[in-house]
Amino acid sequence: MTTIAQEGAPKPPGEAAPAPGGTTSTAAPQNPPAQNPGGGGLQMFLPLILMFVVFYFLLIRPQRKQQKERELLIANLKKNDHVLTHAGFYGIVKQINDNDFVLCVDESKDVRVRVAKSAIANVVKQSGGGEGEAKPESPEKARS
Repeated sequence: MTTIAQEGAPKPPGEAAPAPGGTTSTAAPQNPPAQNPGGGGLQMFLPLILMFVVFYFLLIRPQRKQQKERELLIANLKKNDHVLTHAGFYGIVKQINDNDFVLCVDESKDVRVRVAKSAIANVVKQSGGGEGEAKPESPEKARS
């Protein structure tokens, strides 16, 4: 429906301005298509992916490396190695079993303690020869 607008007459709200030929268009104005507010699937998950990558390089990877070093340390323990336990005991490995070690805590009184493999914190000194390592003689025995 087209109407001729009178010049100087007030226009009702929502009515379009008259066309140059004197007719008024009643078609709705053309709006651009609405944009997706999420921006797509990849843009939505990109921060989560970046956070996982940062956590991997800062937390997971170093912890795995440290765990492998610890497993290697325990696997390479031999008889007569000097070790430190997590409880703070220094001892010498005297016997190696499947799940535990026998440590000699005091050689003069032959005090031996059985500890779990997971209780070993560090190797203080590795043995040179393994099984039949000779003990150094005390200065008193060397004089006689």
